[in-house]
Amino acid sequence: MSTAHKKASLLQKVSKGLTVGSVITGSTFLHGPPVLALGFTKLFKKSKKIDETNIQLANSWIGVNNHLIEKVLPNLKWDISIDEKLDLNLQGRYMMICNHQSWVDTTVNQYFGLSRMPLTRFFTKWELIFIPFVGQAFKILGFPMMKRHTKEQIAKNPELKSRDMYEARKACEQLLSQPFTLLNYLEGTRFTPEKHAQQQSPYKNLLKPKAGGLALALNILGDKIDALVDMTIVYPDGVPDYGDFWLGDVPRIAVDLRQIDIPNWVVGGNYEDDPVYRERFQRWVDQIWTEKDQLITAMKSKYKP
Repeated sequence: MSTAHKKASLLQKVSKGLTVGSVITGSTFLHGPPVLALGFTKLFKKSKKIDETNIQLANSWIGVNNHLIEKVLPNLKWDISIDEKLDLNLQGRYMMICNHQSWVDTTVNQYFGLSRMPLTRFFTKWELIFIPFVGQAFKILGFPMMKRHTKEQIAKNPELKSRDMYEARKACEQLLSQPFTLLNYLEGTRFTPEKHAQQQSPYKNLLKPKAGGLALALNILGDKIDALVDMTIVYPDGVPDYGDFWLGDVPRIAVDLRQIDIPNWVVGGNYEDDPVYRERFQRWVDQIWTEKDQLITAMKSKYKP
C-alpha cells in the first residue's frame, strides 16, 4: 500500500472513530438523564409505567448503537443460527449463558437481542452503585446488584452467608415483575490464551465454568423462566477489542443460539450446602460446556480457507 493510501486509510479510521464516539456520547447524554430522573421518582412512588418507560429508553439507546453498526459497519457480515425449538419473544423470561472473549460480546448480545428478547441484565457488584450515573442506571434498570461477602468474612460472621442468599433471592425475584433476559458469563472473565494455560482448562476454546452463580439463579428462577439459552459467539478472524470493532476491522461475527433443557432435579437444589447436588450440578454444567467447546471448534472450522 502506498503512502497516500495509508494516509487516506488512517484519515478514514479517524473520521469513523470520531463519528462513533460522538454519536454514542450524544446518545448517552440524551437517554441517561431521563432514566435517572424517572428512577429518582421511584423513591417516592412505585410505578410499573416508570419501569416500562426506562426499559424503552434503554432499548432506544441500544437501538441507536445498532443503527450505528449498520450505517458505519456496512461490510460486517453476521452469521446467526437459532435452534428451531427456541421460541424467542420480547415478552419472555430467559436465562442466558455465553462464552466471553471481549467487551464486544456485550454489543453483539445487544445487537442480536433488541428485536428478539427482553432487555439483557446481568449480576453486578453492589459497589458499582457508587460509580456516578453507571451504577445508578444499573439499579434503576433492574440489574441484580449483589452484596457478596468473602469466605473470611463469613467465617467470622456465619450470618452473612444467609444474608447473601437473601439478597440474591430478592434481586432475582425483582426481575419477575417484567420480561427479562438474565445473562451469566460462566467463565467469570474474558478468555485469553494465558488464562487458559494457567487454568490448565480441559476445554480447547473455553475457560473452566463457574457453576455456582448459575445454580443460584436456577434455584430461584428455574421454574419461572421460559428457557435457558446458550449463546455462543465466534470471531472467525480473531478476537477483537472495542476499537477494532467500531473502526470496521471485524469482517465477520458468528452467533449460535440453542435451548438447554433443564432437568427436573436441577430446580430446588441446594448448591451451597448439599455436596451430592453440587457434584451432580457441576457434571451437568461440564456436559454443557463440553458440547459448547465442540460447537466452537465446528464454527471455527467453517471459516478455515
